[in-house]
Amino acid sequence: MNRPTDALQKARDRRVAWTVSGVACLMLGLSFAAVPLYQAFCRATGYGGTTQVAEQAPTTRGERTLTVRFDTNVASDLPWKFEPDTPQIRVQTGEVKTVFFRITNHANKDAAGVASYNVAPEVSGSWFNKISCFCFDEVVVPAGQTVELPVVFFLDPALEQEPSMNGVESVTLSYTFYASKKKTPIVSADVPNKTKL
Repeated sequence: MNRPTDALQKARDRRVAWTVSGVACLMLGLSFAAVPLYQAFCRATGYGGTTQVAEQAPTTRGERTLTVRFDTNVASDLPWKFEPDTPQIRVQTGEVKTVFFRITNHANKDAAGVASYNVAPEVSGSWFNKISCFCFDEVVVPAGQTVELPVVFFLDPALEQEPSMNGVESVTLSYTFYASKKKTPIVSADVPNKTKL
């Protein structure tokens, strides 16, 4: 029976060690890439009720009118009151709407938050387009103050050709604010004019 020499055995051990190290590094890299890749997939497809981002308003209007409801939540570690100006509105497909949300900071120091968001039913995420939203940035609210932040959106008229949207009469846009972990604020919550489109 032939036994490999010590040199051959060491070479094999090194190959195995490099292979295992390479696989571990690849898995680590994939774990870091998983969240941004999943977020990109959700934004592209509307999966999980993720809304779309639009650069501009649509050029045509559709024929359907749906109710859009607004749901607001705040994590327990953020001393804010967060609510929409109105609990719901009626929106014709292709019509651009602006809705304002109020945030009051009840703390005696500035507080920063980041919003997560989605729409329900989940199938509507592909057709709910935001042109402008506070949810894209960190929001800083000064101590004891109330600020108003706009969301500009529309429902894509193409939803009228989507069979899964046939029975949908209302869509709920939901936000949850969480305390920001960043040290430096990105955006100050200061909206000079409250004008609705």
